[in-house]
Amino acid sequence: MNKNRFRLLVFFMSLSLLGIILVQLYWVNSSLRSKDEQFKFHVQQILERAAKKLEQQEAYKFLEIYNRYKDSTGNAPTRADLLPLYDRNITKNTRKSIIFSDKIIREYDDVLFDKEKIDYLVGEKKKQVRDTSATIEDIESHEEIDEIEKFKFIGFIKDFRQYNYLESWVTKETVNKLLSSELKENGVDTPFEFAIFNNGLATKIKSDNLKYISGQMYDHPIFTDAEGNGGRYRLLVSFPEKRTYLFSLILGITSLSLVFTTIIIIAYLSAINQLIKQKHISEIKTDFINNMTHEFKTPIATINLALDAIKNPKISEDAERRQRYLQMIRDENKRMHAQVENVLQISKLDKRELEINKEPADLHEMLDNAIEHVHLIIEAEHGTLTRYFEATRTTALLNDVHFTNVLVNILDNAIKYSPDGPVIDIYTENVKDFVLVKISDKGLGMSKNTQKRIFEKFYREHTGDIHNVKGHGLGLAYVKRIIEDHNCHIYVESEKGKGSTFIIKVPLIN
Repeated sequence: MNKNRFRLLVFFMSLSLLGIILVQLYWVNSSLRSKDEQFKFHVQQILERAAKKLEQQEAYKFLEIYNRYKDSTGNAPTRADLLPLYDRNITKNTRKSIIFSDKIIREYDDVLFDKEKIDYLVGEKKKQVRDTSATIEDIESHEEIDEIEKFKFIGFIKDFRQYNYLESWVTKETVNKLLSSELKENGVDTPFEFAIFNNGLATKIKSDNLKYISGQMYDHPIFTDAEGNGGRYRLLVSFPEKRTYLFSLILGITSLSLVFTTIIIIAYLSAINQLIKQKHISEIKTDFINNMTHEFKTPIATINLALDAIKNPKISEDAERRQRYLQMIRDENKRMHAQVENVLQISKLDKRELEINKEPADLHEMLDNAIEHVHLIIEAEHGTLTRYFEATRTTALLNDVHFTNVLVNILDNAIKYSPDGPVIDIYTENVKDFVLVKISDKGLGMSKNTQKRIFEKFYREHTGDIHNVKGHGLGLAYVKRIIEDHNCHIYVESEKGKGSTFIIKVPLIN
């Protein structure tokens, strides 16, 4: 897959995923708005029922006063009889006039008619209805009797409201219990605060933690007449945890949506990661094949030239030259064998098939042995290697062959990446129950990205057909696996253009 197609695929996959997430967020937001509207409508219905029950309680309280007077006197009370029984009794009455359909102007009190006058009027109207000679107009006027009775009762209630303190018969506990019951019966299970307002001012009938926030309060008029008039009192309710409650209503389906969306995101990221890894593996395998081909090409060419030379009669008669060419063939064959063996060892390490037996060994002796392997190469490159062995305890559980190969690989790496003649320093020191081995060079150094990936299989900082530094990216991968098998740790510190330092932390035998 070429880079443009890969980028296009990632772009459309990302766009689709983003679209799914935005649709889910829009759905959640729409569901919350819908639940909010339903909640508002539901609460208004609850407040309406609560208002009716409060008005019923008001009527019961009035009837209690009314019946108590009637039982004690034997007569139905008039307005003037009831006023002294209220908290704020008023004895002065204001008289006004009303014109009935019979064109008779009659006086009535400020709030309601006097009972005696009402009774007289009602009696007269009933006589007219019973009279067979009554006209249609007289019969129609009979309907006024029910209206007058209704008006009289409304007048009593108005008096009761006007001259009784609301707090004298309604308590916040009563309202709280009423609202709690109504909300519970209607499935609204969330904390609430309430208050009764009188002409826009809060009364003492309110919950302790009520905070008036404009736009977040639900209210309904209470103590109104049949036409809904006279509502100076309003019942206000707020829900501090309303948003949490609304979200809980869609939590189940939202959780499922979130789970499935998360799975899609994880699957998407995993797929992208695998695509990137596969693309990277494809690139490094191509590099590996190119590098291995280059590594084998030179020995094979050398062997062919040596064989052709041996076939030459002049050289075949020269025993010394023939022996030199034969030795050259052996060396090149050994070199190719070492390359193949290195690849096989890495393969066995991956499959956990390589047996590594460890025995107590002196780390300084192993370092000396590894230095002997590269000593001639350093001299040929006109380089220097300096030992700074300061560790006093150096006995560790090691495999002589493989751990020596680890040290040789690191030293060989330092030589290869030092273009102006290798300058290598080796330090050892004890830190608690460990010995630290530091192999430092003054070579090319590494970038931060290379430091993170230097121990990956097939990875090389130089890729493609650049072969100024020979190798196939397996040396340090082999080093890492052997170090881990020895329960050791390896780190690298490097700066581009200033060299690198490999640090090996080896546990000592107690």
